[in-house]
Amino acid sequence: MSEDVAGSLPTPEDVLPNVPEGAPLLEVKDLKKYFPLTQGILFKKTIGHVRAVDGVNVSLRRGETLGLVGESGCGKSTVSKLLVALEKPSDGQILYKGKDVAKMGGRALKQYRREVQIIFQDPYASLNPRMTVGDIVAEGWSVHADIAPRKGRLQRTQELMDRVGLNPDFVNRYPHQFSGGQRQRIGIARALALQPEVIICDEPVSALDVSVQAQVVNLLEDLQDDFGLSYLFIAHDLSVVRHISDRVAVMYLGSIVEQGTASQVYGSPSHPYTQALLSSVPVHQPALRGLKERILLQGDVPSPANPPSGCRFRTRCWKAQDICAVEPPALVDRGQGHPSACHFAEAREVVPVDVE
Repeated sequence: MSEDVAGSLPTPEDVLPNVPEGAPLLEVKDLKKYFPLTQGILFKKTIGHVRAVDGVNVSLRRGETLGLVGESGCGKSTVSKLLVALEKPSDGQILYKGKDVAKMGGRALKQYRREVQIIFQDPYASLNPRMTVGDIVAEGWSVHADIAPRKGRLQRTQELMDRVGLNPDFVNRYPHQFSGGQRQRIGIARALALQPEVIICDEPVSALDVSVQAQVVNLLEDLQDDFGLSYLFIAHDLSVVRHISDRVAVMYLGSIVEQGTASQVYGSPSHPYTQALLSSVPVHQPALRGLKERILLQGDVPSPANPPSGCRFRTRCWKAQDICAVEPPALVDRGQGHPSACHFAEAREVVPVDVE
């Protein structure tokens, strides 16, 4: 064996181990991300922090889809950037196959970035307009050359485009020559090119028409069945999240306020914020529209730079009492069958069970 070949082989500490059956593939523990607020031009002074993510705890198993929902500005996209190592956490841990991502370096971090890919929200801004679609899909292979031999890359690219429902002969076209749904399929093909185990879907259908949304969601489900992928699916559309997710986490102002299976969260939500979110879901069946209770929240979302003390939702909650301003509620099961961060959690049917 030559010295060059021997030097290219990964050492045992660089190789990410396989996880035991049933163990979390990706685990987030008390994850925090604070962005500094500065003042001054020549001499900048930090006067505070925006607590974009403040104590998030979630886990993702192999072949599972975890839905993450919440209002705009609650920190969902920041979580996605932290998970793909585009941002560094201020505190907490991101454990992938039992290893802390923050402590990875060299080949281990390179391997992690290969195995955890992302599909961005904007299908046009995330694609380089000066590169052909074929070059965009194959770009990752220039870094991870062991996945696709150089001689067979054109064929591999065409196979990926065909797998996501695009004409393989379009490899020499540019992103502006495709529709929004087609561009999102290109983003999916780019994520698949590196043979990942986890894909972070950062609102992948929010910029698409409803009919195209269904096509993209069905494509993601087919790919999950074929390749055993794990998804963290971030979306505003609660109906889409219910359709694709095995478990759902509800996020408010940087923290998780409720977690559970899709049937638990949608069938018997116990946190007031989750109940208010579900009450805003349109009911398509005319006969059931009168059965849904509409919950209107008062006030605006507080600033993440100055969140309320205690429970962050208390300023908009109809159940708030003195304890809510003093003691932050823990995310635990209070008898409803799934965790909820509310001192007065109470299961409540908001959307009729027959409504899908």
